[in-house]
Amino acid sequence: MDSGDRIVKRVRAALERDQRVNLHTHPLRIALDTEGALMLEGELANIAAKKLALEHAATIPGVSGIVDRLRVSPSRPMSDAEIREHVRDSLFEEPTLAGCALRTADGDRWQNLRQSTATPPCSIDVRVDEGVVTLNGQVSSLSQKRLAGVLAWWVPGTRDLVDGLEVLPLQEDSDDECTEAVKLVLEKDPLINAGGIRVRTRNSVVTLEGLVANDTESEMAEMDAWYVFGVDRVVNRLKCAR
Repeated sequence: MDSGDRIVKRVRAALERDQRVNLHTHPLRIALDTEGALMLEGELANIAAKKLALEHAATIPGVSGIVDRLRVSPSRPMSDAEIREHVRDSLFEEPTLAGCALRTADGDRWQNLRQSTATPPCSIDVRVDEGVVTLNGQVSSLSQKRLAGVLAWWVPGTRDLVDGLEVLPLQEDSDDECTEAVKLVLEKDPLINAGGIRVRTRNSVVTLEGLVANDTESEMAEMDAWYVFGVDRVVNRLKCAR
């Protein structure tokens, strides 16, 4: 067995040990190129499984980089046009992004929906291809970038997100910034009672504590945290009120 085969075997073993990734129900294609870049391809149950798979693979010695072709199983099948419309409407209606120019792409045709009224200028371009949402443009804060990404993830048919939004002027990221973004997302989610949830972040690991109504709300709050850009792991310590 050559070194490349050994690396692939170690990656597969690491993924098999994590029940949330669950290769038995969601098999992945795992391959290594001649320069040590690892390719992961397939469909996983949710965003948590995707992030955990990428994290496990990155820790294996000999992996110099990762080609991410992982997708998330959509909670409801939707066409690219339907996904694009839902993302467009969510971004258009979000007050925090009200000053941003907004465009959507349908193939090579772009539709201008709104001009920027913000200073500095803010713009978001939306494209959807085979369930993968790509956001490009410029926003003025990390909170805007993170919120736009979560709004795209909330669309039931979204299978992955490529967040190419640039933050200008440059803003230094931190655990506090991440905590505030998670709090904002939980407050925006109409199915979550954010008032009973405490959020803290350390080294990009978010911990949720407090009371929720039931297991379903706990799971939704955890997924909301996983959706946030820059969150590497979520520790769910939420308890049900009854």
